[in-house]
Amino acid sequence: MPSADPVRPLVVTDDAELLDDLLRLAAAANVEVTVVPSAARCGRYWTDAPLVAVGVDLVGALAHTEPQRHPNAVVVGRTSAAPTSDVGVYADALRLGAREVLTLPDDEEHVVDLLTESTERLSGHAPLVAVVGGRGGAGASLLAVALALAGRRARLRTVLVDTDPLGGGLDLLLGAERVPGSRWEEFSDRQGRMVWSALRDALPHAHGIPVVTWNARRPCAPIPPSAVRTVLNAAARGSELLVADLPRSLDAAAREVLRRATVTLLVLPADVYSVVAAERLVPMLRELVPDLRLVVRGASPDGLSAETVTASLGLPLAGELTDEPGLSRLLDRGDPPARQSRSPLAAFGDAFVTRLRSVPARSA
Repeated sequence: MPSADPVRPLVVTDDAELLDDLLRLAAAANVEVTVVPSAARCGRYWTDAPLVAVGVDLVGALAHTEPQRHPNAVVVGRTSAAPTSDVGVYADALRLGAREVLTLPDDEEHVVDLLTESTERLSGHAPLVAVVGGRGGAGASLLAVALALAGRRARLRTVLVDTDPLGGGLDLLLGAERVPGSRWEEFSDRQGRMVWSALRDALPHAHGIPVVTWNARRPCAPIPPSAVRTVLNAAARGSELLVADLPRSLDAAAREVLRRATVTLLVLPADVYSVVAAERLVPMLRELVPDLRLVVRGASPDGLSAETVTASLGLPLAGELTDEPGLSRLLDRGDPPARQSRSPLAAFGDAFVTRLRSVPARSA
């Protein structure tokens, strides 16, 4: 029956057998659809539907109403019914702006993919927060984990991406290094388009977060930029927040992440050595990202203040992190950081995610 839910794909057909097929495919894709059996009645749902599947039985009548061209419409028929090879069907599909004319059962797998993708967010909508250390051991990986856990607490569909091949692995920080799932090694040859639901189900999950990381027991090869693009595009369609941990080396994979970053956080301790090390990195980051901010750790009246660090590097301050007692013991036990209510990492993550959600990214 018709539904006012605008996120549902729209099926326009009065062919009972075709409808049965499409509903079966929608069930396979785990997607609910809005069904309208009349060309005249689908206008209410046409514009907002993320996907429109028009049966060949109604494509002519619908084209006659001259609806606004839909960017994600397809025409679907059955081999045993009116042939989709009919020239008139293609002419009517063209008038609707339909992407394809599909025939069941030959194109069933493709229809399932279209239905699955239709409920995912459009590529680029999910903000990407990139985290990089101003020097080795600055705590970038810890902050990336803290932001991802904060996103999960905020009930955002969050994905955590590890692009540091020489790091210890974000799954290890989350206590999930033994969780089964595909790592970067399985995706290194991928390019083009991936369906997010398939990628999500293949990844290891930790505390409800899909994690793209490395196999800790194998040598790590560089990730091709094409594989990074493929994974990030799929994740952006299916998530509401992406968090990426980057290496200081800024290899080709890291640069691919930075070009897509909504905001980049540079993490460094408040000491002279760290500031000098960060000064070498900042010019490269400025060339790649429009929004670069500092997260200063351990500032104190007896050492460098956060204001001194930001003034030295000429960057805005995203926030400060105080030392967290017992953090090393927590990590040695295999417990994830930033989960306790009094954790400075957790507090920073919650505050930053809240700002990121409430205002445009460059003001977060």
